[in-house]
Amino acid sequence: MARTDRRLYLIPVLSKALDVLEILQNTTQPMTLAELHAKTRFSKTTVYRVMKTFVHRGYVAQLPDGSYRHVARQRKLCFGFAGQSGEMPFSNEVTASLKEAATRAGVELLVLDNRYDPKVAVENAEELIRRRVDLAIELQVDEEVAPIIGDRIAAANIPLIAVDIPHPNAVYFGVDNFRVGLEAGELLAKHAVEQWSSRVSWVLGLDLPEAGQLVQGRVSGAFEAVRRALPKTPPEVFVRMDGRGMKDRSQKLVAEFLAAHPKDRHILIAAATDTSALGAIAAIRAAKREKQVAVVGQDCIAEAVAEMKRPGSSLIGTVSHEAASYGPALIVLGMSLLRGQTVPPYNYVTHRTVTRESLAE
Repeated sequence: MARTDRRLYLIPVLSKALDVLEILQNTTQPMTLAELHAKTRFSKTTVYRVMKTFVHRGYVAQLPDGSYRHVARQRKLCFGFAGQSGEMPFSNEVTASLKEAATRAGVELLVLDNRYDPKVAVENAEELIRRRVDLAIELQVDEEVAPIIGDRIAAANIPLIAVDIPHPNAVYFGVDNFRVGLEAGELLAKHAVEQWSSRVSWVLGLDLPEAGQLVQGRVSGAFEAVRRALPKTPPEVFVRMDGRGMKDRSQKLVAEFLAAHPKDRHILIAAATDTSALGAIAAIRAAKREKQVAVVGQDCIAEAVAEMKRPGSSLIGTVSHEAASYGPALIVLGMSLLRGQTVPPYNYVTHRTVTRESLAE
């Protein structure tokens, strides 16, 4: 009687492919093509073609050093997102967008709150590593801990996307900070020309220095745009202040400045965030100097939009970073990284300027 195991109708190449995949599944470390060849004793050509197919289909990631890591498991892919702070409207908008996009893509999303604290941000990065997420997405603003976070996540062989604040060993995703700063400055300069006959007493920048030079480009860009439009503005009237992107701190700084310059009537303020801009508005309103100051923010959060609609507000505009677009784009970028595809080191989102006039259209 003929043996039945000779009629199993197996597909040899598929069987070999599954052998390779099982090897990767059963190890926690990436493996090179040579290691897989030695382990399976299949021909190098077969192993190479199998790996290219797995990478293309998203079952395996090819790392920058050429080694391979298994990413497809019986559970869903898990992305880890450490957000800036649950108290920051922009961070919350990004979180909401990412949650929705992850649900649509069938990706599990682990969300942690950095609480605007560099120590917590490092602890959260270590938690992402402990949880063995397939991809880490980091939104935290402290430049000093960015190398620590980037190094630890890279050592764990986890791909990293840094949102808005560049991190070593990470792909950048966010706005072109200098460009959005230029557009904010153009709004301020236009206001000075049309409302104050080009007269400017001070140009203040509510900056975010802890986030590093690229993010400081928001204020640098605004200053540059004012200089281009109003070239006779003296260099000494451009003043940076460390608003930290926070409302209370920015309110205090602007209140102190206005008190120290009670007679100055033409003051432009470029804020690194809308939250900071709203702090400036509170100080301006308390001093009853709305007509003497013009403010432009960044992010286009709902509170800023409501403020711009208020008659007589000093908030003349903001630059929307289109937070609702972050989630879908981050999921696509993350999937590309896990598939071993080549992605640009800097991935800029679309932005647009928003003014009282554009809101009324």
